[in-house]
Amino acid sequence: MTLSFQDTFGTDKPVIAMVHFPGLPGRPQHDQAAGRRRLVDVIGRDLAVLQDAGVDGLLFCNEADLPYQLAVGPEIPAAMAAAIGELLPELRVPFGVNILWDARASLALARATGAAFIREVLTGVYESDLGMIAPAIGDLAAYRSAIGAADVALFDNIAPEFASAIGSRGIADRARGAAFLGADAILISGPAAGVPFAMSDLVAAKQAVPDMNVVANTGVRAESIADIFTVADAVIVGTSLKVDGITWNAADPARAQRLMDAARSARA
Repeated sequence: MTLSFQDTFGTDKPVIAMVHFPGLPGRPQHDQAAGRRRLVDVIGRDLAVLQDAGVDGLLFCNEADLPYQLAVGPEIPAAMAAAIGELLPELRVPFGVNILWDARASLALARATGAAFIREVLTGVYESDLGMIAPAIGDLAAYRSAIGAADVALFDNIAPEFASAIGSRGIADRARGAAFLGADAILISGPAAGVPFAMSDLVAAKQAVPDMNVVANTGVRAESIADIFTVADAVIVGTSLKVDGITWNAADPARAQRLMDAARSARA
């Protein structure tokens, strides 16, 4: 059964806003002196800005944990779960989680916090700046069942950032494969966070699996969201909502409001 964005987010064209953690324990950018309090303060501040602007969903991510890992230590989901748990009373919209680039850890975090979905690379094989990305969706599906997370939706990034697919199968074939293997949504990305995707890729994915949820995953801006919503079933947006449009800055109330005004106009 296709995941209903209307049932999950209260709209057929949800805007899912990124909540970027600062550096987490064990990673180069972690502020050891400030500790857990800083994690809660940073994501709590952005959480308030984004919800006040009227976003339909949120996605918590360890974006600042450069350079990224293909398998993280237990300290990463533990720190994220503790911070998200402290802020749960303030959450007014559904949320997902994303630990770059460890789908198993994301599933564990989702189960611990009550997240509605994870965003990960779940199918295909990719050469990337981080090494080979080769998720095993069958093993992940078994793990999801084993930990009682069968209700956590799988958002599959079939055009991951910093990576190229191995082999000759294009976007359309990868979209069909992801749908067949049980993904709940298919994500189309540009080459990096905040960089626009190719509209032709979004169209190819939607035409290949018209009954699937296809999501624009990077580079969404207020001035482009109307065009994107002619094809996409949802958007995930982070960088363009930040002060000066810089990924690592705080969420900007004016930018967030401008994007949501444009989204509501496009949906109308």
